[in-house]
Amino acid sequence: MRKAIRKTLDRLPLEFRVLYRQSLLRVVDLEALSIEADIPSFLGQFAGILILITLFRAIFTLWLPPPPTFAWHTEQSAISNMMLVIGLISVLTWDNTFPDRRDAMVLGPLPVRPRTILMAKIAATGALLGLAIVCLNIASSVAWSLVFAAPGGPIAFLRFLTAYWFTIVAASTFLYCSVLTLQGLTAYLLPRRLFLRLSALFQLAAFGLFLSAYFLAPFIESTAGLAAARNHPFLAASPVVWFFALFNQCNGTLPGDALWLARRAWIGLGCSVFGAIVSLLVCYLHTMRKTVEEPDLVPARRGFHFTPRMGGSLQSAVLLFIVRSLRRSRQHRVILAFFFAIVAACALALVHQAPRIGSTSQISPDFAIMTILMMGFAVLGFRAVFPLPISLTANWVLRITQVRPPEDYITAVRRSLFLLAVIPTWFTVVFLSLPYRPLFEMGEHLAVLLLFGFILVDLALIGFHKIPFTCSYFPGKSNFQFLFWGALAGVMLMTIFAMSVEFPALHHPGQCALLLVVLAAAAAGWRAFNRQRARSAVLYFEELPPQVITTLGLTQPQPPLAEPKQGPAAV
Repeated sequence: MRKAIRKTLDRLPLEFRVLYRQSLLRVVDLEALSIEADIPSFLGQFAGILILITLFRAIFTLWLPPPPTFAWHTEQSAISNMMLVIGLISVLTWDNTFPDRRDAMVLGPLPVRPRTILMAKIAATGALLGLAIVCLNIASSVAWSLVFAAPGGPIAFLRFLTAYWFTIVAASTFLYCSVLTLQGLTAYLLPRRLFLRLSALFQLAAFGLFLSAYFLAPFIESTAGLAAARNHPFLAASPVVWFFALFNQCNGTLPGDALWLARRAWIGLGCSVFGAIVSLLVCYLHTMRKTVEEPDLVPARRGFHFTPRMGGSLQSAVLLFIVRSLRRSRQHRVILAFFFAIVAACALALVHQAPRIGSTSQISPDFAIMTILMMGFAVLGFRAVFPLPISLTANWVLRITQVRPPEDYITAVRRSLFLLAVIPTWFTVVFLSLPYRPLFEMGEHLAVLLLFGFILVDLALIGFHKIPFTCSYFPGKSNFQFLFWGALAGVMLMTIFAMSVEFPALHHPGQCALLLVVLAAAAAGWRAFNRQRARSAVLYFEELPPQVITTLGLTQPQPPLAEPKQGPAAV
C-alpha cells in the first residue's frame, strides 16, 4: 500500500511536490525557526494529542455507555468540537493559502505557473485539515456507532458511521471555505495596506467568534426542541444545528419538520465552496500582483508619541519592546488571544453568576476556582508567546547593546510579565468581587490571588534566560504532548487548591493567616532561587539541539598490540 502511494506521488510534477512540501512545513513561520528545527515532529505531537483525545472519548463511551436520550447531545458536541478545531486551524494558518510577498518575489521569476502554486497550497491545507479530522474522530466515531447504531444491525452501524464521517468532513469544509471566502473578498476589494490592517482585526474577530459560539451556543436535546417556534431564530443561525440535521438526514432519523435545517446545511456548504474557489482564483490571477506593487509595511504616523517610564531605563525598554512586538505580530496576538479568551470566558461566567444590582452575596467555591484559573491562564498565555520570535534579523541590535549583566535583563522580563499578566487580572477580579460580602473574606482572597500570581510568574520563568521574541524557535525541543497534559494537570491542581485549601481557610482567620504566610514564603523562595540562577546565566538567542554523537557500531574492538620481545631475536 505504501509503495503504491509512493509511486502515485512520484508521478506528480516535481514543482508541485516541492511546493506542497514547503507549504505544509510553513504552518510554522520558517523565519522564526531554529536551523535544526524538526517541523514534522512538531506537527506529529499535535496529532498525537488529538489521537489521545479521541481514544479517551471512545473508552469513556464504551466503558460507560450514555443513555439513548444523550445521543443528540453527543452528536452535536462532536460537530461543535470539530468545527472549533478547524476554526482554530484556519485562524492560525490565516495567510498560508493565499499568496504573499515571498511567494511573488521568489516564485515569480521562476517558470512556475500560478495554478501550480495554488494547487500545492490547497493540497497542503487539505492534508493538514484531513490530519486533524482523522486524528480527532478515528476512535470515537467507531465507538459511537457501536453504542448508538449497533442494536439496529450491521447496516445501521455502517450507515451511522458513513453519515458521521460525511457530516464531519462537510462541516469542516463549510467552515474553512467560509474563512477563505472572507479573506479573498477583502483582499480583492481593499488596497493592500488596508487589507493587512483589517486582516489582523478579522483574524482576532474570527477567533473570538469561534470560541464564543463554542462556549455559549446551547444544544437541542429532543425533537420538541427542534419543533419549538421560540428556538427557530437560534436554529436558523447555528451551523452546528444545520449539520446535525444533515447528519440525521443522511442517517434516516431526521424529523420531517426539520428538513429546512438540512437544506440550510446543503446551501451553506455549496455557497462556501463556490465562494472559496472564486476567491482563490481571483487572488492568484489578479491580487497576486498587488503583493509586489504595494508595500506591506505602513509608514508611521506623525504626531505626539508618549513613552511612559516604568522603573529604570532597562525595565522601560524591555516592557515597551514586549508591548510593541505584540502589537505588530498577528500570530502572537492570536496565540495570546486564545488564553485570554479563556480568561474572558471565566470572567463572563462570574458576571452571569454575580448577585443582582443592589444585593450582596457570600463568596462561593466557583468564584475562588474561576479567579485562580484566570490568573493561571493569564500568566501561561504570555509565557507561551515569549519564546516565539518575531524578527530574528534584528537580534544583533540586542546582542551588541547588552551592556548590563544578564541578571538585570531577566529581572526586567519578570517584572514585565507581572505587570502585563498579574496586575490586569488582579484588578479585574477586584472589580468582579465588589458585590460579594463580607469584605475581609474578599480581601483575604485577593491577597491569596496576588501571592499566587507572584509564584506563577517565578515558576513560569525558570530557565527562561532570554529576552522575549528574540530567540529562534526549536519545535522539536519541547514535547507538546507533555505540555498539553501537564497544563490540564495544572488546571486540576489549581482547582483542588481552591476547593480544599483556600476556600475553607477564608472562613477561619487563623488558617487564612497561615496560608498567606506559606504562600509568601513560597513566593520568596522561588524568587531567591531564580535570582541565584540568574547571576550565572547567559542570555541566548538561538535554540540548538544537544550535540549528540551517534555511532553505528560497525567496527570491532581491536586487541592491544603485543609488546616486542627483548633479546637478540627482537633486535
